[in-house]
Amino acid sequence: MANPAHERFTFDTVFEASGNIISASPRPKRSYLAEEVEAIRTAAEAAGESRALASIANRQANALAVIARLSQQALPSLAAAAHDHRVGSAELALACSRAIAAAALDKFPQAPVRAALEALAREIEAAPRLIVTGDADLVDGLQALLEETAQAVGYPGSIQVRAVTGVAPCAFTLDFGDGSASFDPDAAAERVSQALHAALAAEGLHAEHLIPGGASASDTLEPES
Repeated sequence: MANPAHERFTFDTVFEASGNIISASPRPKRSYLAEEVEAIRTAAEAAGESRALASIANRQANALAVIARLSQQALPSLAAAAHDHRVGSAELALACSRAIAAAALDKFPQAPVRAALEALAREIEAAPRLIVTGDADLVDGLQALLEETAQAVGYPGSIQVRAVTGVAPCAFTLDFGDGSASFDPDAAAERVSQALHAALAAEGLHAEHLIPGGASASDTLEPES
């Protein structure tokens, strides 16, 4: 391995034998004019400001990088919290709707039967006979109401109302020979709940609105062939 070259020692001032100066290094200036002092001060301030701005910009970039990283880490938690909030809101709305529906059925237990007859008017218009079955409390006084409704919708056939056991309160079935339709409040509420939870599960953590055009949870009649 070669030894590094050594720089020769030099003198700031070199004299001849006679004493004359051959060469001399410039000496540091010890006194300055006011204009020179101001120029030096301005230059020093500009250099300091430039270094400070560079340091601030570097710190800002580092802070933004930290904020971006922490925000990215927080997004899944925020999405989960928003999803939990939507699920909780949906559950609350579902509980309120069940309470309202139960109160409406208690006050107007025969209204769904009448609405079903009106909705099926065209399907049953050619049927000679319509058999309506439900629990004893529901069918009590139902005959006259259905006959009045049948006359209003133009149904000319006969209507037979029968009480059966083993059915839920306010549940009923309309049998018109070629088909039938049934209504069960508990089953209808369960279908609404299942449809709602299926929509929430499909939505996941994407923070999207419930997909429009999906399965309707408002159907209360179940046509049967």
